[in-house]
Amino acid sequence: MNNLKVSVIIPAYNEGPVIGGLVSEVSELYPDFEIIVINDGSHDDTASAAENAGAKVYSHPYNIGNGAAIKTGIRVASGDILVFMDGDGQHEPKNISLLLKYFPDHDMTIGSRSLKGHASPWRAAGNRVFDLLASYVANFKVEDLTSGFRAVKADVAKKFLYLLPNTYSYPTTLTLGALRSGRSVKYIPVNILKRKEGQSDIKVIKDGVRFFMIITKICTLYSPLRIFLPVSFLMFILGVGNYFYTFLTQGRFTNMSALLIISCIIIFMMGLISEQICQMRYERRGGDRNLINHDLHEIDKDSI
Repeated sequence: MNNLKVSVIIPAYNEGPVIGGLVSEVSELYPDFEIIVINDGSHDDTASAAENAGAKVYSHPYNIGNGAAIKTGIRVASGDILVFMDGDGQHEPKNISLLLKYFPDHDMTIGSRSLKGHASPWRAAGNRVFDLLASYVANFKVEDLTSGFRAVKADVAKKFLYLLPNTYSYPTTLTLGALRSGRSVKYIPVNILKRKEGQSDIKVIKDGVRFFMIITKICTLYSPLRIFLPVSFLMFILGVGNYFYTFLTQGRFTNMSALLIISCIIIFMMGLISEQICQMRYERRGGDRNLINHDLHEIDKDSI
């Protein structure tokens, strides 16, 4: 990896019984890695257990969320590559080397779970639906949208820091943001262990709705037409279908058909405008730090 520095970021909330062993195992396998544990307002001895095992510990004063812990880790990490893994013992430290194998050629690598690696059949089915939707949005085969076991270049993670939510939805945002901005992503099959303590806080319905909204938000942020165009096409089909039905049954063109067809045109034109705004925004800021610095320099010149 050309001597790139690696930081392992582990968000933890009430993981006292397992966090010490996890940190020790990571440290033993990768003695040169920076290990950071973000204690997200735990009520047990998570912070002291992690610190005694050799990790750098940063604590939130109260529980903010898994995503918020990840964001704190991104801010304080000094590595060129950031590895994210859960603090509940589900991710095996030995698999970190699999994620790092493809750097620096790739911008992000993600541990892909099998169907058995999910907490329940319902979660597995729901995640599969989101994988398919995300694949359409990103125009890339997404194998495990919600996997929290991943490695990413630090500059890429920091670019999307402002987009990441404070909840468990951060993998979704980070994955789609990287894909839609033209970053290279690779999925690597890994085994996931069962939780050693407690149970997952993710709720199928509540978090499912949140994941769907995040996918929609990222899509409209980077490629609006992939949302507007299907909706416009649906309005067109409904309008034409309603026209044929009313023409055959009533012999006339109804107001509802006109409304649906006009809605189709309006939505399509809004999609075109959104696509142009998106393109101009990305060309101005888009992914290249030199462009951003150039914009800041121009702003400074104009203000003199």
